[in-house]
Amino acid sequence: MESGTQTFQHRPLSVKLWPPSHSTRLMLVERMTKNLTTPSIFSRKYGLLSNEEAEEDAKKIEELAFATADQHYKKEPDGDGSSAVQIYAKESSRLMLEVIKRGPTAKDGEVGDKTTALQETVFDISGGRRAFIDAEEAEELLKPLREPGNSYTKICFSNRSFGLDAANVAAPILSSIKDQLTEVDLSDFIAGRPEAEALDVMNIFSSVLEGCQLRYLNLSNNALGEKGVRAFEALLKSQNNLEELYLMNDGISEEAAKAVSELIPSTEKLKVLHFHNNMTGDEGAVAISEIVKRSHALEDFRCSSTRVGADGGVALAEALTTCTHLKKLDLRDNMFGVEAGVSLSRALSLFADLTEVYLSYLNLEDEGAEALANALKESAPSLEVLEMAGNDITAKGAASLAACIVSKQFLTKLNLAENEFKDEGAIFIAQALGEGHGQLNEVDMSTNAIRRAGARALAQAVVNKPGFKLLNINGNFISDEGIDEVKELFKSSPDMLGPLDENDPEGEDDEDAEDGDAEHEDELESKLKGLKIEQEE
Repeated sequence: MESGTQTFQHRPLSVKLWPPSHSTRLMLVERMTKNLTTPSIFSRKYGLLSNEEAEEDAKKIEELAFATADQHYKKEPDGDGSSAVQIYAKESSRLMLEVIKRGPTAKDGEVGDKTTALQETVFDISGGRRAFIDAEEAEELLKPLREPGNSYTKICFSNRSFGLDAANVAAPILSSIKDQLTEVDLSDFIAGRPEAEALDVMNIFSSVLEGCQLRYLNLSNNALGEKGVRAFEALLKSQNNLEELYLMNDGISEEAAKAVSELIPSTEKLKVLHFHNNMTGDEGAVAISEIVKRSHALEDFRCSSTRVGADGGVALAEALTTCTHLKKLDLRDNMFGVEAGVSLSRALSLFADLTEVYLSYLNLEDEGAEALANALKESAPSLEVLEMAGNDITAKGAASLAACIVSKQFLTKLNLAENEFKDEGAIFIAQALGEGHGQLNEVDMSTNAIRRAGARALAQAVVNKPGFKLLNINGNFISDEGIDEVKELFKSSPDMLGPLDENDPEGEDDEDAEDGDAEHEDELESKLKGLKIEQEE
């Protein structure tokens, strides 16, 4: 679809949502198979299915969901089949959750409660109040780890601040079980300690855990800086099988980022890499991009709020082209600008498995947003979350975004707040959301200089969607009459409409805005009625 506004407005509507094509049904089976075989909080509790069992279950789920939806469509044909699509999606989700909670089918002779088994493999002292612990308390807390024959594979020491005495108590205990550990969470475990003591504690833990074959390592919330990263040198250098690495809120500067890149010998198996809320900057982003380039299995990358500008953004975007299995991308709150946005669009076009993308507050403007929307339109068929708030996008960019959105029928959340869409852009987005999108549950179009026509269009687009939870149109310029109209549309489900306390009915974009408001409303109402979006076959 062309990105220009005029072409977008006048293309004829051609939407038939039911029955889904054979390729769409196969895509759903593939998507469910991936979900059933991807490690998650559920799989840690109920167990992870094998590829063979997951594929078999996914096929059965799809067949049952299709039969239920098709039966509904035959009894109550609704023209385009949108309600059948909604049932198809809901039933698939419900059945898949049942399979996840069932867990892998037990083999002959296999007994035992999965929950009990989980409790015996996870040792977690993070509960309760955040507190310092001394040697005596450490002895008591860590006593279960001393028990002969224990089967703990994961330890979580988060939320407890270890001093030197407590670390010396922990050291021999950890040494005795380190060969069985696969997951270590040391986030926020030195809070409030003087720098010298904190570095000594980190060195002790690093030395004693050196050689552990970990799949998961969390060192977040420790204000590491370069000194802290290097204090963990022994542990980091011995890791060749990491699948998840978290270094959030760690004061990761340019030098610290370079140290991380230098110390970790292999990221071939890395699937999750989080660098949120650091002071990385452009040069640090270049160092991180070297890690990303080596992480071909990466599925979840977060580098949000890291002070990365255009040069660092381009470096990260180029590195991400090697990560074709990416499912979740979060780059929010950086200073990318148009150039980095366009560069990132070339990477997004490669991500067939992408389900969540967070690109808010990146200074993208229309040019960057259009490039990214056009790339996403041709990729990521199973996209569920799209966020591009705070990017100075106008109605011009909204046309390309709408063309992207209309092709994303699995979308559950859309956040385009704090842009400059005004009514024209809001109507584009509303029309894109109007057809299908049976799983949609949240739309945020707040602070977009939207008036009565745009607010009405958005409300009409989402109010009747099953499972919809929240429309946020606060902080706009909606007239009192427009507010009344929207509230009337949501009278049966008022909780679905967000607060409107920051709306400004007198909001002005220019001196003539109020005088031309009635004419503006009529013109946009006419445009809304004639607006058509083509759904590609």
